[in-house]
Amino acid sequence: MAQGENAVGGPTVAVVVGHNDVVLWGLSVTERVGRIARASGLELAAQVSAATPESGTILAHADFAWDPSWFRHVLAHPGMVLTLGGVPALAHARSGEEAAALAAAMRGEAGQGLALPGLQVLAFEDGPTIENKQLRKRETPFLMPLRSDNVRAIERASYFGAYKGVTDILTKYLWPEWALVLTRICARWRVTPNMVTFVGAVFCVVATVLFAYGHYWAGMATGLVFMVLDTVDGKLARCTITSSAWGNVFDHGMDLIHPPFWWWLWATGLASWGLAYDDTTFWWIQGVIQLGYWVQRAIEGIFMRMAGGLHIHVWTRFDSWFRLITARRNPNMVILFVAMLFARPDIGLAVVAAWTGLSCAIHAVRLVQALVYKARGGQITSWLAEG
Repeated sequence: MAQGENAVGGPTVAVVVGHNDVVLWGLSVTERVGRIARASGLELAAQVSAATPESGTILAHADFAWDPSWFRHVLAHPGMVLTLGGVPALAHARSGEEAAALAAAMRGEAGQGLALPGLQVLAFEDGPTIENKQLRKRETPFLMPLRSDNVRAIERASYFGAYKGVTDILTKYLWPEWALVLTRICARWRVTPNMVTFVGAVFCVVATVLFAYGHYWAGMATGLVFMVLDTVDGKLARCTITSSAWGNVFDHGMDLIHPPFWWWLWATGLASWGLAYDDTTFWWIQGVIQLGYWVQRAIEGIFMRMAGGLHIHVWTRFDSWFRLITARRNPNMVILFVAMLFARPDIGLAVVAAWTGLSCAIHAVRLVQALVYKARGGQITSWLAEG
């Protein structure tokens, strides 16, 4: 994509209309809009007149804060104006004339503004919804007046707006508030998401070593820090608009690789408790856990390839519900925690193996059902995109 050319195909720049000294996530309005614009391949112009009459322009009112998904949505719809209280907050002008008129409307000046022919006015009060494929949910993203007295409310809306609609039970219910506090601190101190990922990786390695020597409580505590930071880095990247290809590889690579090591070394650590498995039991349990883990991942990949990038966990309501508890790292840690309350880490890992096998079987059945459904002419879509 050429510099300044948007996904729609037309050359487009973004312009901040007005001035606002309020800082959000440690960013000025200009910094934030500039980062959002560059993430979509646009450049931030100094003023409306910087755009030629033939150029499309995205205008952002400095008195409002909005979720980045609104920017992408408006960018994809030339002539769209997103309003709050009748005031344009974000707009895609198709010409210099439209840009000047909409900028005047944002400044409260008399003129045609929203009365220009061909504009598609989207009133936020009507509750319009858009699909966020990246976060696997359909929603009405936040749009709020940007004032010093509601910065915390905006940051909270921004943070929870960055949460996936489908995830595991711990990430969804246990530590969102903890991670919000840490995300705010990191943003204020200009800590980058990659720094958070690196610190989390250190805790992950320490937890792995602790499991190997049977220090399960210490390992789970250290692992908990890692799991919370695993949430923080992604939320920090989305809230501060600092996502990067390397960051995604680093973060998702860690998520993908470490769980098998945790379960293997948990088993070796049982010797310190006098609860070591015999060789046959060890290999059966590890075989089910290790093979089941990678087969589940393979099933997810096959489904995505077959369904044009759609995740298996967003196909139906059942799939989204099952994602809460399926045999991934966090639900497995819940099983092990309960087992540790009874001082039986050996039984806990055996239950993890059984749950992994069952989860794998359920995913395999869902994949077969999807293949049959598609072979009969059905179109696989996400239930989250309905409505």
